[in-house]
Amino acid sequence: MIMKEICKVTSQREIAANIFELKVKADFVKEIKQPGQFVHIRVSNQWDPILRRPISISSYSKENHEFTMIYRRDGKGTALLAEKTPMMELDILGPLGNGFPVDEASAGETALLVGGGIGVPPLYELSKQLKEKGVQVIHILGFQTASAVFYENEFLELGETYVTTVDGSYGYKGFVTDIMKTLSFDMIFSCGPTPMLKAIEEGYPEHKVFLSLEERMGCGVGACFACVCKKKDDPNGTSYKKVCTDGPVFRAGEVFI
Repeated sequence: MIMKEICKVTSQREIAANIFELKVKADFVKEIKQPGQFVHIRVSNQWDPILRRPISISSYSKENHEFTMIYRRDGKGTALLAEKTPMMELDILGPLGNGFPVDEASAGETALLVGGGIGVPPLYELSKQLKEKGVQVIHILGFQTASAVFYENEFLELGETYVTTVDGSYGYKGFVTDIMKTLSFDMIFSCGPTPMLKAIEEGYPEHKVFLSLEERMGCGVGACFACVCKKKDDPNGTSYKKVCTDGPVFRAGEVFI
């Protein structure tokens, strides 16, 4: 059930250059069904900016009624969000969308989790739930440069972890796909930039692959049709799926990316 709630900020800190970890108390945490779902946040009480901002849920605790978001300060809306301090209120709509299907993985299998930049956060809760299920997890976290790296230690506590940077200033120099070629795994879960997701989809057609898409959203509830993408099984190209309600997670080959 989707809820609109006035939530309390419990903590906020900058964990990398312009990357913030924000923790919030919310009753709707009990309604979260899957890792990879997201929330829609009203960042100001003013008319500008008028649209809510979609932020993925990085992790959550139903016992504590608290969830964590990790986002990049990269515009007026997220700059306002970065100013929030403990005990301040946030108007949040959530939980939204369909996340990663944890049930697709079985104990004893190996799941590769691949994140690019701000696509890394939703993989954290996914990794925790897969490990609890007895699934071996391997992580590849891709960033532009050393100052953008975050949550390496948190992922290391859950399983084998590789970090890549495009400029080679930290970890392995190159792209996440370079590391993927050296590993053995049964399935892939990924979130990040569209070119990265497309490369994974095209490079591993024999694997079970789930991709979380990043799209601009207006309403977050399927009413505005701002985030639609074409279905691959429609030869006429007239059928669409909405990233906000049908996704953001899709099986590889389900939609054009």
